[in-house]
Amino acid sequence: MENRYPAHIGRIVCETRGRNAGVFSVIVGQIDNKLVLIADGDKRKFDRPKKKNINHLHLYNYVSPEVKNSILQTGRVTDGKLRYALHTFRSFYLAREEGTH
Repeated sequence: MENRYPAHIGRIVCETRGRNAGVFSVIVGQIDNKLVLIADGDKRKFDRPKKKNINHLHLYNYVSPEVKNSILQTGRVTDGKLRYALHTFRSFYLAREEGTH
């Protein structure tokens, strides 16, 4: 998988459209400036990422360094790292965000 647009690699997103609305995932690839590949390491594995229009995603201001470094260095990431990144995001980032409101 060639990543010519690495700006969003490793970013945590939430699907806003479709039957998976509300599901958190990680951007694992970018096809062009509109389409990205997302995976969560559980239902949607890295080997079969979902193609998604970036306008149908809520982009969080959080990039998982483990996922980003792994993809940029090796071109792959384990499903365990994806699950860990989402768990870390949910437990720390979302908890902090809820505390400020």
